[in-house]
Amino acid sequence: MTRTVYGFGALLALLALAVVGCGGGGSSESSTANSSAETTQASPETGQAVLTSSSVSGLGTVLVNSEGLTVYEFAKDQGSTSSCYGECAADWPPVISKGQPTTGEGASASQLGTTKRKDGTLQVTYAGHPLYTFFEDKAPGEANGNGLNFFGGLWWALDESGSAVEGSAAGGAESESESGGGGYPGY
Repeated sequence: MTRTVYGFGALLALLALAVVGCGGGGSSESSTANSSAETTQASPETGQAVLTSSSVSGLGTVLVNSEGLTVYEFAKDQGSTSSCYGECAADWPPVISKGQPTTGEGASASQLGTTKRKDGTLQVTYAGHPLYTFFEDKAPGEANGNGLNFFGGLWWALDESGSAVEGSAAGGAESESESGGGGYPGY
C-alpha cells in the first residue's frame, strides 16, 4: 500500500509540473514577442518610433527604423488599416510607437502618422501606409523582404516620398513565385 501511495503522489507531482509548464508558456512568449517588437521599433528613450532613410545595395535610398532596419508597406492593407496579424505580424512585425513618431534625416514629417491596431497599439504609417519590418532583416542595409508575395500581398520597401521601391536588394530573398515560398514558414 505504501508503494502505491508514493507512486500515485509522484504521478500527481509530474502531472502538476506538466500543467504549470504548458499553461504559462503561451502568454509569456506572446508578451516577450510584443515587447521585443516595441523595443526594436522605437527609440529606447521615449518609446517613439523614429524614421530616417538609408542606402540599401540594389534598391537605393529607403526608409528605415531607429535601428536602421528597412521598413515595408504591405499591398494587401486597405488605406491606413493593417491586415497583418497573427503569424503575419510575427514574420512582419509592425512598426510600433508610443505617442507621435518622429523623423530624422531623409524622412518627411508631413508623411508620418499612426493608425490604431486591434490591440490598441499605435502602428506608424508613412504616406498613409502602415509600416512593418521583416524578421529576416538582421542588420542595417538588408531588405530581404522586398518584393516578396506572402500573406496575400506584396511587400515593398518605401523611398523618401512614400513610393514602393521595386527590385531586389543585393543578396535578398527570392519571392514566393520564384522560389516556391523562399523557405519561410506560413506562406
